[in-house]
Amino acid sequence: QVQLVESGGGLVQAGGSLRLSCVVSQRSVSRYVMGWFRQAPGKEREFVASITWSTAYTVYADSVKGRFTISRETAKNTLYLQMDSLKPEDTAVYYCAARRLGVLSYDTWGQGTQVTVSS
Repeated sequence: QVQLVESGGGLVQAGGSLRLSCVVSQRSVSRYVMGWFRQAPGKEREFVASITWSTAYTVYADSVKGRFTISRETAKNTLYLQMDSLKPEDTAVYYCAARRLGVLSYDTWGQGTQVTVSS
């Protein structure tokens, strides 16, 4: 069973940057797609970005395209989300998630990390 632990959230001013990390417990994640999601107060959880671990193929939500970068470091089994040009509307709890290739839904989630962007 994959376990995910996020870190790196915090408070930042608009226009600033943060990098989130997600350590993946399972040694072999080559058959997984890893994603970042977020949930703002009073809103539904939404997709932010994903990366296929084996190929580094990435997908982004339109709202973050050009500002956020998802990546992974295979030697450390760690997933990252580099967030630049942050906006107040990026404020949310950010979650790391995993799903197996060929499976549509994410079935493993981290505990979440708070990101707050002040105006």
